[in-house]
Amino acid sequence: MHNENPTRPHKLRRVRLTVLALPVVAFVLLLIPEPSPPTPKGAGKQPFIWNRQELWSELENSFAQARAESPEKALMAFHVSLARNLEALNVLPATNLPPPAPIFDEVETNFFLLAPKTAAGGPRIPSSVFLHTYTRLRSEVKRQSEQWPMDARETRERLYRLLYGARAALEEVLLQLPADHFPALIEGEREPSQTPSANVRDLTIHSGDIFISRGGAATSALIARGNDFPGNFSHVALAHVDEQTKAVSVIESHIECGVTVSPIEKYLGETKLRIMVLRLRADLPQLVADPLLPHKAASQALREATSRHIPYDFAMDHADPAKQFCSEVAAAAYQPLGVDLWMGMSHLSTPGVISWLAALGVRHFETQEPSDLEYDPQLCVVAEWRDPETLFKDHADNAVIDVMLERAEAGERLNYDWHKLPFARLAKTYSVVKNWFGGVGPIPEGMSATTALRVQKLKANHAAITTRLLEKAEKFKAERGYVPPYWELVRLAREARDAEN
Repeated sequence: MHNENPTRPHKLRRVRLTVLALPVVAFVLLLIPEPSPPTPKGAGKQPFIWNRQELWSELENSFAQARAESPEKALMAFHVSLARNLEALNVLPATNLPPPAPIFDEVETNFFLLAPKTAAGGPRIPSSVFLHTYTRLRSEVKRQSEQWPMDARETRERLYRLLYGARAALEEVLLQLPADHFPALIEGEREPSQTPSANVRDLTIHSGDIFISRGGAATSALIARGNDFPGNFSHVALAHVDEQTKAVSVIESHIECGVTVSPIEKYLGETKLRIMVLRLRADLPQLVADPLLPHKAASQALREATSRHIPYDFAMDHADPAKQFCSEVAAAAYQPLGVDLWMGMSHLSTPGVISWLAALGVRHFETQEPSDLEYDPQLCVVAEWRDPETLFKDHADNAVIDVMLERAEAGERLNYDWHKLPFARLAKTYSVVKNWFGGVGPIPEGMSATTALRVQKLKANHAAITTRLLEKAEKFKAERGYVPPYWELVRLAREARDAEN
């Protein structure tokens, strides 16, 4: 006979049940949401609204009519419209006008009216003449703005209407051209520089040049469009050219890993829907005193990036040098040498934009947005790289974000799939360990698991609507014989969004 403990099997069962319950308990605990911080106040400014729907319709009708005209009549209409543009532009060089001057309204409207006549003509119309008119308009406006108060509302509106508006009109023309008539590189000002230089894709790049570009992600579109003055750029980088080897390095800040230095080939090999090259004006007093100032700024940025780890600044606090978002890389390099970029600060004011960006970690809404650097009068536009496929993707991505932000302004929150939170938190833990050892994990340093899920949801929703939009755009082109202009893309994107929901 032997003694058995009658309670032992029950204890073993309890132990097994406890062990089995631990993962369930852990999963439930990991499901507990983060406390939501209060939504910060925005910049408190008035966002820009074109409010010119009648003109957009008129331009599209003009384009359709011009396509049906004889080549001779189309060419004559183009030259009549071109003459009006040149007449207005010829007035500007001898003047120093304030932003409200009526001549600028004339310049804006004339260029808009010229665009459909150029696009309709196709190969029959000398598109190089249109391009020259565009670059001249931009140069004259930039020169005029050197005397304007950059913190004034009327200055900002005038620059946006003329510079962004003219570039938008140019791109509508480019997208209607045959592929072999589409210039990949459009040069602007041939601004002199005494800093080291190198040839990159048929363009001379100088040390200290600034690249503004547009990535291909949904978050890139949100950065570009989430602005009181919606733009086309989401990223800023600084070029450094070595004096001896002429090697071009690019200093930039990535969400995934903070500030990095890469060879120009790697920078250009990453997804870029457009790239604009900016250069400080040679006649700035700071450069007259020290022509090598841009190279010194780039060299200092290079030393900083290679000597310490600089995390990405999700809060977009341009006054905090410990962390840097992309714009800060250029601004922080030039500021100690007496050049303050972004003479007109960026403002983000609408409730929807504030809500969505705050959900992604942004805390500062008067800051330095990539798109707005184009309007800084201290900088010349040297060139811009585009191609038809990526340019149309840029437009489609923008249209989708624009209609998604319409829902944000109506109160729709940037949510996430709550059931994925435990797995995201495990991924975040793994990422933190990798960060300790200098690696990069699946969730960026400084980004929470919840924010990562919001980004994932944003990308998925954007991709789904974009897929529907592209189908609709193809159908539009098949029916009407031309690529849908931006206002039509927005309309089609609304239909795609509503069908998705």
